[in-house]
Amino acid sequence: MQIFLARNNVQAGPYTLDQLNIMLTSGEVQLDDLIWHEGLDQWQRVGNLTNNQTFYRPAHIATPAVNDSIINNVTVFPEDADASNGQDDKSVSLDRLYGKPERLKDNAKNTKSDMTTNRQYTPNSNVSLNKSNATKATSATDKVVGNVVLAPIMSRVLATALNALLYLLAIFPLVMALTKLDVDYTKFQNIQDMDTAYQYSMTLMESIPSSTLMISQVMVFGLFALQLLFITLRGQSLGKLITGIRVVDQTTHRLPSFLKLIGMRTLLLFIIYNLLFSFTSFLGFVIIGIHYYMASKSPENIGWHDKLAKTLVVKADSSQLVKEPKIK
Repeated sequence: MQIFLARNNVQAGPYTLDQLNIMLTSGEVQLDDLIWHEGLDQWQRVGNLTNNQTFYRPAHIATPAVNDSIINNVTVFPEDADASNGQDDKSVSLDRLYGKPERLKDNAKNTKSDMTTNRQYTPNSNVSLNKSNATKATSATDKVVGNVVLAPIMSRVLATALNALLYLLAIFPLVMALTKLDVDYTKFQNIQDMDTAYQYSMTLMESIPSSTLMISQVMVFGLFALQLLFITLRGQSLGKLITGIRVVDQTTHRLPSFLKLIGMRTLLLFIIYNLLFSFTSFLGFVIIGIHYYMASKSPENIGWHDKLAKTLVVKADSSQLVKEPKIK
């Protein structure tokens, strides 16, 4: 039995009964589509023949004389004509039937036929079963782990530099005010006398106009709140957002838990580096350098930040923001 389908005055087919039932089950063919096969005197709604079920089992129907006008009264696109055999092929693929861009036909040896849609496709020998369709196009230098592309080390360094630049911009009014004061930096060099350094810093703050302090505080807290918002919702600081990279969980490759993102990778690291730079800026830069050196030597670009929180830094992809369904 050869079955023809039509929608919006456009015909597709012929199909076998098995193909029709497969397409009904998958939803490619809808109950409101039109159907004709030998034994029917006119086009009919699919649902009328299936009793609005997604399975068609035709009853034995005496075959009347075939009226060619029944299957020929549909729109035929000129490009669908088969000029190779001198005949017009008035059937089109379901791509055309459903108003989708059609796949190019390929008569090469490695072309296979899709039994459910009468479409043709060429198999891609480069497809890997352990990569999702959401994985972005990768270059020869990219490292791929499962369905994610690891962020290049230089992108991570740039993101850190951008975050530092944003912080400097936030405290810029305060820095400009301090440059106008005669600051004795030796007060901050004695690590054992932190109380003296604290008292001296408070004296300096009292010497700065209150309006300047307020502006700096608003900018710093505003930046901090914005960073927390983006990290929580997207796994990206502003620097990572600009460079197109993101923090994901090592196991799920999705957004890490709140504890990992905010507790381990944000607040804890902020406290550690704040203490390091309070003692000496040199020590803080050394620890940052060690982190990126470890990442460059790791197969998965894992530095000590990532070991601490069990995370990866990858190229950002929208699929990473989709939450996995909870197992009931």
